[in-house]
This record gives sequence, structure tokens and C-alpha cells, in this order.
Amino acid sequence: MNSYRGLMLVPLLAVLAACGSSGEDEAALAPSKSGKPQATRDKIVATGAESLGTPMAERVAVLGLLNKRNGQTREIELKPGEAIRFGKVVVRVRACEKTAPWETRPDEGAFVQLIVNERPPGTTESERWRQVFSGWLFKENPAANVVEHAIYDVWVKACKMSFPGEEATVEEKSSETGPAPVAKTPSNAPQSPAPSETPEEAGDEENTTDA
Repeated sequence: MNSYRGLMLVPLLAVLAACGSSGEDEAALAPSKSGKPQATRDKIVATGAESLGTPMAERVAVLGLLNKRNGQTREIELKPGEAIRFGKVVVRVRACEKTAPWETRPDEGAFVQLIVNERPPGTTESERWRQVFSGWLFKENPAANVVEHAIYDVWVKACKMSFPGEEATVEEKSSETGPAPVAKTPSNAPQSPAPSETPEEAGDEENTTDA
């Protein structure tokens, strides 16, 4: 639990809104365009907790999506309040969070919803949009919550956000290492030849050989 304690400090209203979506019309929430992120009717509520880092609406959740039937995987980037559709599956993100730099056990997570257009299990009814998963997924602790679906799987790769001071740390490290050395270009000026042997030096060599 401690490994992702900081991740649970997300806006409570966003979580409550996500949990209470079972009575919504999922067909109306499914994006009409396939393969393009679209904003949903979600309202991203700004709270005091967001002052610790990037505002919730500006964060980006990086997810992986797997189709178990054909083995196809996709990498998805969504901001909280956005959804994307691939054929009969829709992935929605309500929030994403990561632990602060001073946490001893870093982790990243996102509140994800998976909506699938399928026939309800055990029935002969026609296909309809149905929410099959809604909850937090964690990068470093995937076993804390898993997507249980016969065809699709979703997991968290990252939550792109920053905390105050992280940018300064990067700049300080760059200044400590100093600028990269500049390679010297060869000069176009004529170079003086190496000094030749003097007659005296040549004579000494000859005398040495004779001896």
C-alpha cells in the first residue's frame, strides 16, 4: 500500500464521478471517431492537491492496449477527460497520478475505464456498449487491480507530469557538468616544416658510424 500511497491523493470528486458512471449512457460517451482522442463529458475538478504538481487537466496518461485475439498492441496517450476508440473498444482516462520525487517507492497510476461493444455474457441479445472495467491501474504494482476481460487488456506505462523543482534539478546537473568541449578545427594557415638536421649533426652521425 505504501508504494502507491501518494497516488491516492487525487481529486475525490473525480473518483466519485468515475465510480458513479454505471447508470450513464455508454453509447453516448463512446467517441464517434475511431483512433482519435476526444474529450468526454467528464469535468476535471481542480483541487488544492494539484498544487503539488502539474494540473490534472494537463497531465498525460500513457497506456498500453492489447487485443488478445490478434495479439495487436497499441500505445495510447490521453489526458484526463479524454477517450479514444478502436473499433469495438473505448479507453477512457479520468485521472492520472505519480508519486512525488521524495517518495521512497515511486509508482505511477491512472484511473481508467474500458468500454466494449459486445453481447452481454450468457445472453443472445444484440451487441451494445458496456463498461467492463473502471478503476485505478498501477505501473509498479499491476496486481493491485487488473482488467479481467476475454479480449482486451489495459495497463499503465506512465503518467506524464512534473513537480515543482524538478526542472531546476535538471538545469543544475547540466551546469555542473559544464558545456561540452568544442572540437578544434584545423587551421588554414601554412604550417612551418619540421627543422632539418644541421651539417654539424649530420657530420656527428657519420663519425659515429665510422667509429
